Amino acid sequence: MLNMNFNERVVINTARVEWKRSSMPGVWRKPLAREEAERGHATSVVRYEPGAAFSSHDHPGGEEILVLEGVFSDGSGDFCAGTYFRNPAGYRHAPFSEQGCVLLVKLHQFQHGDTRHVVVDTHASPFRPGSGNLQVLSLHDYATEHVALVRWPAGERFVRHRHVGGEEIFVLSGELIDEQGRYPAGTWVRSPHLSEHHPYAEEDTLIWVKVGHLPVAAGSR
Repeated sequence: MLNMNFNERVVINTARVEWKRSSMPGVWRKPLAREEAERGHATSVVRYEPGAAFSSHDHPGGEEILVLEGVFSDGSGDFCAGTYFRNPAGYRHAPFSEQGCVLLVKLHQFQHGDTRHVVVDTHASPFRPGSGNLQVLSLHDYATEHVALVRWPAGERFVRHRHVGGEEIFVLSGELIDEQGRYPAGTWVRSPHLSEHHPYAEEDTLIWVKVGHLPVAAGSR
């Protein structure tokens, strides 16, 4: 297992992590959290070499993908960087990449009853005003779980806040900062239930963020 204690805060700068071969030729991973080698809960950065492909398959606990670089493809089309997917349990596809791509991938993490297939082109979708000067593009909401892209203008400070159900961040560009450190592009941060911080940005910054989805330990509500 890797980083499966959801009561612990985890920070990984993926730019400093070496690629590891997957079970499929031409596909490489940077594991961030993993329950078992090839099944169960997993969060990874995944790289397809040009021409790499998987046979048709599904993911019993769902699959969530954000295309970071290149073009990701399956039988439903070709999807460039900035595309966000949610493939629920039972959704089958045979993914490949002709030119290569890099993905943020989360497996086996859908909440019970979350069965909606989602495809969002974030470059063609409008951001809306959030708190302060933040701009927010909502990607998915189900029960307590909320997923979005958030744009931080240079100099923006967010109020100190608490994460009910935890928070997960992947910094896409720029650098996010809080009292615990600095998180440049490519950094993954997972903060547990009821953790707190006071984030800000000194330069224009874009993050993918998910809240309200992590397990809550008994007696910690």
